[in-house]
Amino acid sequence: MARDERTHPAPHGAALLAALTAVTAAILVFVPALDNGFVQWDDDRNFLTNSFYRGLGWAQLHWALTTTLSGHWIPVTWLTLSADYALWGMRPFGYHLTNVILHAVNAGLFCLVATRLLRRVAGEREAVLGATIAALVFAVHPLRVESVAWITERRDVLSGFFYLLTVLAYLRAAEPGEPRRWRWLGASLGCYALGLLSKSMLMSLPIVLLVLDVYPLRRLPGDPCRWGAAGARAILIEKLPYAAMAVTIAYVAATAVSRSLGFTPFDAYPVSARLGMATYSLLFYARKTFMPLDLSPMYELPAHVRLVDPPFLGVLAVSVLLTAALVAVRRRWPAVLAAWTVYAVTVAPVSGFLHNGTQIVADRYSYLPGLTWALLIGGTIARLVAAGRRPALRTMLLGATAAWIIGLGALTWQQGQVWADTETLWQHALNVDPECAFCHRQLGALLGNRGDLEGAIAHFKRAVELRPDRVHGNGNVGLALLKAGRPAEAAPYFERILRAYPNDADTRVRLGTALLAQGRPADAVMHLELVVREHRQHAEALVNLGVALTDSGRPADGLVYLERAAALGPPTPLLHLGLARAFAAVGRPGDAEQQLALLRGMDAGRAAQIDKRR
Repeated sequence: MARDERTHPAPHGAALLAALTAVTAAILVFVPALDNGFVQWDDDRNFLTNSFYRGLGWAQLHWALTTTLSGHWIPVTWLTLSADYALWGMRPFGYHLTNVILHAVNAGLFCLVATRLLRRVAGEREAVLGATIAALVFAVHPLRVESVAWITERRDVLSGFFYLLTVLAYLRAAEPGEPRRWRWLGASLGCYALGLLSKSMLMSLPIVLLVLDVYPLRRLPGDPCRWGAAGARAILIEKLPYAAMAVTIAYVAATAVSRSLGFTPFDAYPVSARLGMATYSLLFYARKTFMPLDLSPMYELPAHVRLVDPPFLGVLAVSVLLTAALVAVRRRWPAVLAAWTVYAVTVAPVSGFLHNGTQIVADRYSYLPGLTWALLIGGTIARLVAAGRRPALRTMLLGATAAWIIGLGALTWQQGQVWADTETLWQHALNVDPECAFCHRQLGALLGNRGDLEGAIAHFKRAVELRPDRVHGNGNVGLALLKAGRPAEAAPYFERILRAYPNDADTRVRLGTALLAQGRPADAVMHLELVVREHRQHAEALVNLGVALTDSGRPADGLVYLERAAALGPPTPLLHLGLARAFAAVGRPGDAEQQLALLRGMDAGRAAQIDKRR
């Protein structure tokens, strides 16, 4: 009877009921996310200002297959977002609903996967109990919030869906005596291809399948030196198609990042720093699994990472000692070493060896690695319950587990509301880490767009104070000061950037604008001429140079640049104003009046000020 329970390929009614329970729990805890909107952190670039994905025609399909927007090649993910647009337009509710449904389905699939795995080492009741706990922990854990509640992270929940289908089909193919083995392997490979086209993080799956073949499937011996036998070679050969797809997508993903965003340079973070970053991320997700407090959308990468510093040296030591201990007890507790290996392999693509961005870790990176911890937790608790001799102790253990899962769900309910809007998101991030320079910059940008320039300036200045190594952050302060009518204060911030990047044309134009606003047109001309000399079609530089030359008493020279800018288009209020003043100065009042008429149509307030001066 025990043997039948452990090898039966079909899910029993109890397993299906457990899967349905996990699906329901996932939906319930993410209900608040359905009221969230788009946030101005990639959602704006991906959806609000991007029209290419909107629709389900050939144009959208071609775009999805060719774009590497934000450094990602994820055509299948883009097609699901196109379907959302076809159904919901630009209403964020529909996009959030799809994310929640996908995550809920993933919870159910994971329950079925966990049941099949645990049946290999336990009886039916123990396997179903362990799978139920595992699926609930995965479904309601606060670390899932970023992947589910952030529309941009559709790639997480969608790739997770195909990942779980890939493993589920593989486990079916690996059942002893399965008559349709090759069909299930083909289905597994098909799902894997779709998963890779949803997010490249699935590239580690071939190694995960090898680990599963060792334990708990026991298709391969634990000693790799014995994998040369004929039976073992056949199992290795069946992984070649998975490996080929993984290597291909790894190359495509690396190319996409290098062409669009670029990798973090090794001269800033050398190999020793990457080792520290990788071990830090390895223990971070493990720690947050058991203590999911102070979660944030941004865990900022420090300006300098040195392996000898306590935070990094400590986690390296713990990682090495823990791995050595698990290897030592592998015969007694093979499940723990297998889980640790799968977890480490799954984290590896986002561990920091090949790094880009401002984060050292991210909650969203835990979506797939979190499966391993959930399975280990569920299996361990089920084993303890099954081995318990006293009913009271078993009841206490199950009660404590239920209370912990309910607590996780409550935290997830709260964390989901953090993503309600942009201000709530970044204010929460600053509450968690008041010294997050990136978070100050994001909140400053939001306030600036709302017209709260003083609030924006305060946050931008704080970001520069916290991370002076990010020289371009000075531009945010300078631009906000310019908009606030404080050009004398703005100029030094632009000068800081130019000392580090003298060829930064846009910053030099802004410095020229600041000097012009201070009544220093001759100094402005010097900077603007440098830009125009190298960038003959820089419209903003041409307009400002024309205005500066006019203010310097050289309207005829200024008119040349203003007319060049007009030929480039599109027209701006400053261009019409500059042309009107230059035409008036060279004695062409009719042309000046024509430009003022155009200005009145674009900026009546500024035109009225000119009319008063006349």
